[in-house]
Amino acid sequence: MSKLEVIDAIKSEIAKVIVGQEKMIEALLVGLLCRGHILLEGVPGLAKTTSVNALSKSLGLEFSRVQFTPDLLPNDIIGTEIYDPSTNSFKIKRGPVFTNLLLADEINRAPAKVQSALLEVMQERQVTIGDESFVLTPPFLVMATQNPVEQEGAYELPEAQLDRFMMKVVVGYNTKEQELEIARRAANNTFGIIEQVASAKDLEMLRDEAMKIHIDEEVERYIVDIIEASRRPQEYNLEEISHYIEFGASPRATIDLYKAARAVAYLKHQEYVSPIEVAYIALEVLRHRIILTYEAQAEDITTDWIIKKILEAVPIP
Repeated sequence: MSKLEVIDAIKSEIAKVIVGQEKMIEALLVGLLCRGHILLEGVPGLAKTTSVNALSKSLGLEFSRVQFTPDLLPNDIIGTEIYDPSTNSFKIKRGPVFTNLLLADEINRAPAKVQSALLEVMQERQVTIGDESFVLTPPFLVMATQNPVEQEGAYELPEAQLDRFMMKVVVGYNTKEQELEIARRAANNTFGIIEQVASAKDLEMLRDEAMKIHIDEEVERYIVDIIEASRRPQEYNLEEISHYIEFGASPRATIDLYKAARAVAYLKHQEYVSPIEVAYIALEVLRHRIILTYEAQAEDITTDWIIKKILEAVPIP
């Protein structure tokens, strides 16, 4: 199959079990193309888990799911050493992170020790158990879901953990028409069965081609200007938001915005990146990386509002 046929086939398979939620599906594909971890936020029941599972099946990838709870231990995720009396030695029992797609369900319900255990896995793509380190078999991606912090028993993730996620996608409710279609499919049991239409080898081909998408120097500078405006808003005539920002976006944000814009252009079957793709994906890449002041929180100012102000102010090339 050609690259266009592979992408369309994957989307068609996911559509068998998911109605609507195009932004979420697109973000998952961008994450796969860019080797970036994805955080999906939304209330329960919006098909976040189902989407990730469907994506793994369509690509024939190994899939593991961990339900995060307050009593979860790091060893429950990465694995542990177990004593074997028959050989008088220890052996490694591998945890669910030894997979291709790891779904960390309701990640913001986990204790701090579990969060820190994920840091090495997400950043280094390797696991240390005892004195041994194990490199995870590529592709490896963490796709995490979380409920809004207003939900009982949920806690905000540490900034260091959040920065490891390439994008944070806020998943909203379906339209009335989509909701009706979901109800009909569920009541009549007419959801389709996901079939494998591509492989890890096909995914590598798509990644290689996405890396070849041209991005002009002016568009590159536009990306850097957006990030810089979150750090020094006064230089971009954004005094109205400067007192709301404690810390601007990190260098990882620059890298991820660059990669994500190129992947979006690739999914749109373009041969180059325009400022439209940069602005289109900026919210998802930046919304979890800008730290707001207490004043902003008191006035219910959101990072989404800050980013929209930045996009309005930064000159488009």
